[in-house]
Amino acid sequence: MGFLIQLRVLLWKDLLSELRGKELISMMAFFGLLVLVIFNFAFEPGSAEAAHLGSGILWVAFTFAGVLGLNRSFLLEKESEGLQGLLLSPVDRGVLYLGKLGGNFLFMLLVEALILPFFALFFNLDLWLLLPQLALVAILSTLGFTAVGTLFAAMSAQAKSRELLLPTLLLPIVVPVIVAAVKSTGQILEGRPLAEVAQWLKLLLAFDLLYLVVSFLIFEYVVEE
Repeated sequence: MGFLIQLRVLLWKDLLSELRGKELISMMAFFGLLVLVIFNFAFEPGSAEAAHLGSGILWVAFTFAGVLGLNRSFLLEKESEGLQGLLLSPVDRGVLYLGKLGGNFLFMLLVEALILPFFALFFNLDLWLLLPQLALVAILSTLGFTAVGTLFAAMSAQAKSRELLLPTLLLPIVVPVIVAAVKSTGQILEGRPLAEVAQWLKLLLAFDLLYLVVSFLIFEYVVEE
């Protein structure tokens, strides 16, 4: 029970902090939309080329918005020296990881929900009937992305060049997640049944479990350095 209470408190702290400032979500959403606008001028909306490349464009926007959000996930604690206070408090390191992961996961999902309608508008795609399948892919992909991203964000928080260090560490590791997300999203946009996408969803689920377990186990050693 104590584990759940600590987790809820840490998660609620991050949510309240963002709800008061709204800086992180607005910045991530703006960056993601900027990527869509740039690609919108590169392809003719509604064309076969845009539809074929749409899943890649969408996940480029999601990925770079996510990296931007992860870069700031430990910024508040670092500036106020709150991270050191959390480490000195009787809070389990695993709870600290899960609390930060929960915040990053929810923020990134919210940004993806904000970006997706603009993607449909810019590229002239009807996504209403595809929302359940796309939501499943987004949840599984975002969980894997933020699971390892939260670990590397904590690792790079103390570095002076964390804006460069985090994507350098993160992006090579999450390539399988991004590839599976792009492939499964593309098949869904082509109207294929969920059964044909199942192989990619199973791959995403396997990566999620692996990243979650490994990151949870080594987080304690990362933040103690």
